Amino acid sequence: MQIRDLPYLDPGEPDTRSGTRYLLWLGRGQLRGQLVTLAWGLLHFVSVMALPYGVGLAVQAVVDGSGSRLAAAGGVLAVSAVLIAVGDTMLHRTAVTNWITAAARTQQLLARKTASLGSALTRRVAAGEVVAVSTGDVEKIGWFVEGVSRFLAAAITVVLVCVGLFVYEPHLGLIVAVGVPVLALGVLPLLPRATRLADVQREKAGRATELASDTVAGLRVLRGIGGEELFLTRYRTASQEVRGAAVRSARMWSLISGIQVLLPGLLMIGVVWYGIGLVGDGRIEVGALVTVYSAVMLLAYPLRHFEEIAMAWSFSRPSARRAARVLALERTAGAASPAPAAGDAAPTAPTADLYGDAAPAVPSGDLYDPASGLLAPAGALTAVVCGDPDAAGRLAERLGGHPADADGLPSVLLGGIALDDLPLDGARTAVLVQDKDPVLLSGSLAELLAVPASGAVAPEDALAAAECADVLAALAQASLEGDPMAAPITERGRSLSGGQRQRIALARSLVTDPGVLVLDEPTSAVDSHTEARIAEGVRALRTGRTTVVLTSSPLLLDRADRVVLLHEGEVAAVGSHRELLETEPRYRAVVTRETDEERLSPVPGGPGAAAPNAFDIEETA
Repeated sequence: MQIRDLPYLDPGEPDTRSGTRYLLWLGRGQLRGQLVTLAWGLLHFVSVMALPYGVGLAVQAVVDGSGSRLAAAGGVLAVSAVLIAVGDTMLHRTAVTNWITAAARTQQLLARKTASLGSALTRRVAAGEVVAVSTGDVEKIGWFVEGVSRFLAAAITVVLVCVGLFVYEPHLGLIVAVGVPVLALGVLPLLPRATRLADVQREKAGRATELASDTVAGLRVLRGIGGEELFLTRYRTASQEVRGAAVRSARMWSLISGIQVLLPGLLMIGVVWYGIGLVGDGRIEVGALVTVYSAVMLLAYPLRHFEEIAMAWSFSRPSARRAARVLALERTAGAASPAPAAGDAAPTAPTADLYGDAAPAVPSGDLYDPASGLLAPAGALTAVVCGDPDAAGRLAERLGGHPADADGLPSVLLGGIALDDLPLDGARTAVLVQDKDPVLLSGSLAELLAVPASGAVAPEDALAAAECADVLAALAQASLEGDPMAAPITERGRSLSGGQRQRIALARSLVTDPGVLVLDEPTSAVDSHTEARIAEGVRALRTGRTTVVLTSSPLLLDRADRVVLLHEGEVAAVGSHRELLETEPRYRAVVTRETDEERLSPVPGGPGAAAPNAFDIEETA
């Protein structure tokens, strides 16, 4: 895999049973890259460890006065230097490739999971944790994945050096062969505590990131209620906890690093002390002592990778565990969708045809929810009154197909075809849902409206229907060219007011022009006059297209072709706005905010006279 080949066409299905299994899955997926890095690592490390032999050969040649052997030693050193340079360059290149590939694969998987879960992701996992996983955690995961091959190359090199020294000079080689395992394993008892401290630091850093993300997201609200100082104090406390945990973790790793310097130093002293005695007794030559001494000194280089892999494991394991926890999230499966009961107007096309050649890629027809009995006829504007905003949000999500939390409910049918049985992108193409808190991405207004669309609705018409004239005027002033379409919009539309964001989001949905458009409280943040004009604009622009509006606004309800009242999750009444005001007390209570006492008390006009309906109130306003 080359970096230029990223992103993956298919990142695969990860093993999310644990953080360790996820790391193993990533490693197996990059097996070729790991083997290439291992090969270049062996070339680099072995070339480095060949230097002591060349140095010892040169020293002995000078002692013996041999010019030929001195030239041969120079050749060994020159070849080693070239191989070191080539090996180091390619080792770094392949290792970085492995690092970036592992991180990119994880980011792709997280992006795919985010798109699959939608709004349900932040209901199950804090938004700050998702940010932490997709930024800092992916780097630590990539670090460990690429570090494994370098560690294996270093470990193999250490074994080869110990064997080679024992064969080259058994007296000193035996000391090195016994001492090197002590060097490699001497810090092993400290690693569990270092790992625990690293876990604590990572956990506290994750909480601080979550707090910072949530604070930034709600900064406007915090300023409105004067809560900036309270949250700033909380973040300062969390930041100090992270600092303290980082200092404790750094102290432990400093101790491990110190031991990694001390033990090789002691081994070197022992080798030199014993070797000088052997030279004095004439049992070994000076060149052999120099070779063994230089080899022990350079062994600190590959041995350093033992500490690095331990540190990478300590930091990557909690990161991989967090990533696996997010990637393991799944949508709740719904129950099988029953056919509409007798008397319902929804089509009853067999769902088995879904997988046949005659089945349409994007179904059309009446939208029917078996769980509630809601029917939205094709080509009509249907308004739905729930009374419970949370229930309305869940219904809107279910109407779009593939709800994140199906709770065992049957799938919504479009033209008799279960949306949950369609591929997710097919369901999203057939039905577009705009929730009550739509998100605006940063960029210009033209980029914001450049969404997949049928092409039948121009951006200008959508903006006019959504009553965005004042928004365009404000954006024109903010644009250097005076063009509102080129004006920048900040992240999540924070440079706009709530009503302006809502109208821009509505215009974006209208530009898309889906076969079925579901709007959840699309005018909750605008005044009544603007709301009335939006109702007329949406009705005119969506003529002949299926539109479902979940609202309790009389202005929108009066423009609907069909109004449905849902009570306790089921259809309780169907009719026009005025009919339901006159005949359905529960509908009147939701729409007019009428209390039980007001409904039961007599009003002017005689005993038992009905309260004035919302339409009359609207006309007199």
